[in-house]
Amino acid sequence: MDKICPTLFAGALCCASPAHAQSDAPAPVTLSATYTVDAVTVAKGAGGARSYVLHDVEAEAGFDFDRLIGASGLTGGVHLLATAGGAANNAAGTLQGINNIEVAEHRAKLYEAWLEQSLAGGRVSLRLGLSDLNAEFYQNDAAGLLIAPAFGIGSELAATGPNGPSIFPSTALTARVNVQLGKRGYFRVAAVNAHAGVLGDPNGVDFSMRDGALLIAEGGTMMGGKLALGVWRYTRRQDDYRATTPLGEPVKRVAAGGYLLVDQKIAGGEDRSTHLFLRAGLSEGRTTPFRGGFQAGLLMQGVLPGRPDGQFSIGLQHGLLTDCYRAAMLDAGVATDDGEMGLEITYQDRLTRFLSIQPDIQYIRRADRTGGSRATIVFGLRLIAEIGG
Repeated sequence: MDKICPTLFAGALCCASPAHAQSDAPAPVTLSATYTVDAVTVAKGAGGARSYVLHDVEAEAGFDFDRLIGASGLTGGVHLLATAGGAANNAAGTLQGINNIEVAEHRAKLYEAWLEQSLAGGRVSLRLGLSDLNAEFYQNDAAGLLIAPAFGIGSELAATGPNGPSIFPSTALTARVNVQLGKRGYFRVAAVNAHAGVLGDPNGVDFSMRDGALLIAEGGTMMGGKLALGVWRYTRRQDDYRATTPLGEPVKRVAAGGYLLVDQKIAGGEDRSTHLFLRAGLSEGRTTPFRGGFQAGLLMQGVLPGRPDGQFSIGLQHGLLTDCYRAAMLDAGVATDDGEMGLEITYQDRLTRFLSIQPDIQYIRRADRTGGSRATIVFGLRLIAEIGG
C-alpha cells in the first residue's frame, strides 16, 4: 500500500495546472493535490514507546458548469483519497485518537463527489452527493491546524451511527441546503445516509438507506469569525451500549445531540492575528461512548518576525464518557474515569512555495485507569506538499 500514495500523488501533479499558467479569472476546472506524511513517535503510552510513519494523498477537481456547459449556478467537485502507514494509536491507547490521517484500513477511494446548485441570486444553495459532513457542520477554522482528531468534530458525534457518520475517511450520500441570512448570517440543514461508504470501500456506496439518516442543522453568524449552534438526530433508533431487552437484544434509543461553536479573531491585523476557538457538544448519553465534551484553543498567525506564513496553535480537549459505556468497559475488566483530556501544541511554517513543515507535541491523560501511568506523550513531525488549488 505504501506504493499507492506516491503513485497517486505523482499522477495528480502531472494533471494539475502549474501556478504560473493560471490567469486571474477563475478557471472552469481547478485541480489540486496534497501529500501529507507524518512521522509519529509515541514516547509514552499504553503500548510502550514506538514510532510510525503515516501517509495521506488527496487529489481534488472542481468544476464550474456555468463556464463549461452554460448551466447557470451549477458547480461540482470530486475528491480522491489514499492512505497508508501504521496504527499509532495502538501504542498510544487513547479513545479519541492522536492523528487525523490515521485510519483502520488503508485503501484508495473516491472520497467525495457532489453537485451544487446556487439559487435565489446566490443566497440559497443545494448540494447533492458524497460530502464530508465536517466540512460544513461542527467545524472551527481556528482549530484546523491541530492534528488530534477531537479538534475536527466532536467525539460524541464522530462515534455515532452504524460505522461512523459521513466524515474522514468515508463519506455518505448527502442532501444539504444552505441559506444566507442577511450579510453574515446563515442556516444550513442536511440529511445524510446513516451508513457511510464510498467507491473503494468493501461494500461501496449504500443506496438502500436501510440504516436511516442523520439529520443535522446549524445556524449562526460569521461576524468576526463564527458563532453558531447545531443540533443532530438519527431517524432510526440506535443500539444502547449496555441495556438489553428480556430477549438479550440491545434496547433501541433515539440518538441525538447538539453543539455550540465560537470562533473569533481577538487581536491583530491581516498579517499577524490571533484567533480564539471554543466549542462544546452533548449527546443523549446512551448510544455513543461520549456524552459530550469541549475543545478550546488559540491560533496565532505570523508569530515569528519575517515568517508571515508561520502559524502557532495550542488546544485543549476533553471528551466525557457515558455511564453506560463506562459500565460496559468495567464488565470487560477495564476501569475508566469519566473522561479523557488532551493538550496539543503545534507550529506550521512554509519551507517552499509548495512544502510546509509542522512539528507537534501532544499530552493525553487517558481515561483507562487499569495499570500504571495513564499519561500518553506523542511527538510528531508533519510534512505537507501541495500543488494547484
